[in-house]
Amino acid sequence: MNWGNKLILAFILFAGGMAFLVYQAFNTDFELVEKDYYKQELRYQQVIDGKAAAATLSAEVKLFPVSGGIVLELPSEMHLAKATGEIFFYCANDSRKDRRFLLATDDKGQQFFSKDSILPGTYKGKITWTQSEKNYYAEKDIVVY
Repeated sequence: MNWGNKLILAFILFAGGMAFLVYQAFNTDFELVEKDYYKQELRYQQVIDGKAAAATLSAEVKLFPVSGGIVLELPSEMHLAKATGEIFFYCANDSRKDRRFLLATDDKGQQFFSKDSILPGTYKGKITWTQSEKNYYAEKDIVVY
């Protein structure tokens, strides 16, 4: 094989590789972080204020796995008082796994989420709640197996 044939073969391999990469790029699904990211950006001051309020509590919000599911636990001063809000399980790599639940804690400030309601994956739990007309916000990472 002479140098001319080798050059043509190298060009064909390069062009084939580039065509494959273009094909892969067109078939990759790129999702936005949030579908309504602009509206959420406008409300971000509420998140900042909620985080500051949550930092004044006696303990952090806990989100941990147990057998059969996940438990959310609010700090001790939130146990007996009725808190209203929601928890959003955000999966960054697949929006079909995102789940949103209303906050319904028991007298111990805990709420249980079964594994049947949350698919396996890595999540960021975004907890937003209101108690005594004061807004709180916390984020916790969790892996569901």
